[in-house]
Amino acid sequence: MKYDEFAFFNQQLAAMLRDGIPLEGALRRLCADMRHSTLKSELQLLEADLAKGVPLREAARARQLPELYRQMLEVGAQSNNLPAMLTLLADHYQRRHMIWTRLKGLMVYPAIVLVGAFLLSCFLSFLLHAAIQSDTTALFGNWIQTPRILIGIWASPFLLGLAVLAVLIALATPPLRRALRWRLPAFKEASLAQVASAMALMLKNGVPLDKALGLVEQLEKGTPAETELTQWRQRLAAGHGQFVEMAKAGRVFPPLFLWMVAHAGEDLATGFERAAGIYQARANYRTEMLLYSALPCSVLGLGLMIVTQIQPVVSVFVSFMRALSGSD
Repeated sequence: MKYDEFAFFNQQLAAMLRDGIPLEGALRRLCADMRHSTLKSELQLLEADLAKGVPLREAARARQLPELYRQMLEVGAQSNNLPAMLTLLADHYQRRHMIWTRLKGLMVYPAIVLVGAFLLSCFLSFLLHAAIQSDTTALFGNWIQTPRILIGIWASPFLLGLAVLAVLIALATPPLRRALRWRLPAFKEASLAQVASAMALMLKNGVPLDKALGLVEQLEKGTPAETELTQWRQRLAAGHGQFVEMAKAGRVFPPLFLWMVAHAGEDLATGFERAAGIYQARANYRTEMLLYSALPCSVLGLGLMIVTQIQPVVSVFVSFMRALSGSD
């Protein structure tokens, strides 16, 4: 799902509901202008269920929409203030879009450089290997075609190929991707901002703390954050109502995050909102720093790769010339 498209959809839907257009009619009109996608199909099915008289709560639960979105639709319907809830959801998904756009840019550039380095390395290795098998053999004989030289020539493309394979496996494996999201810099700060933003959104709209934690725990299923959120819920169920007693610092949620939430006292929604803003800013800062350092590091890596591939051949030629000088 494209978060920017989803945010814009909810902004338009909220505006149409404020103008007095029924929900099913607004959905029908907005879906007519959307491009064909899974989101459009789910929204059309939601509109069809509502037109049949199915309550919004049941119709939303039957659709393949984000869990947080379904829960917030129920809360908005119960409070009879669905347009305001849709506006909050639009802001939430717009922030998510901004964060992940930056992080995707951080991933795309190194991936392009890595693939380009792999192709360039293969090309250089092919040229060096072909040169050794043709001209140098006629001039120097089989002395230059030693296994050490051939291994040195093809070592760089082999190692780069392994790196490309590892990146593809990480991107194609959802459990591994979710685990790395909570361990890599910038990605971890972005994940903390998303958790805090979701908690603030639910608590501001009257969702009980236990239910909000359970929903976030479900959203982070299969990640390191799930374990710590489960411990929070267990402490809350055991009677530790104060946030400082319920939430303990761990590998996922740092002390600063917990301090900012606890510093708000009983108003946990404001505390989570403040934590979301701080960690979103930190994620943006880390992303910019990594983007600025990616270009010089990539140039340095390409230079080292070229030197590594050419060095075995150059060393052989130097040794051979020294041998000729010694024989003279």
